[in-house]
Amino acid sequence: METITWHDFEKVELHAGTILEVADFPGARKPAYKIKADFGPFGIKWSSAQITKHYTKEQLPGRQILGVINFPKKQIANFMSEFLVTGFADENGDIVLAAVEKTVPNGSKLV
Repeated sequence: METITWHDFEKVELHAGTILEVADFPGARKPAYKIKADFGPFGIKWSSAQITKHYTKEQLPGRQILGVINFPKKQIANFMSEFLVTGFADENGDIVLAAVEKTVPNGSKLV
């Protein structure tokens, strides 16, 4: 594991956002959803998330998540992902969302 400095960590714009909308993403190579999230002053952003094993589309709207919002946009099939949804791989490699324990303002930065 490489050691980083506090300055390195501060470069990662890891912010809280609330999921507004979830759609199927049939064009993705691996099963995924298209996620629309509100990051407050940073705006509404879309991402692709491979979280279909643990979550249904109906469970996700209103949930606060952590997203990296300063990566460049990435094209996934015919879709542009604007942020990285964060999570942890379980024992099968399926993603469990990193989440906020108590509600914070959208756009709050992880410190």
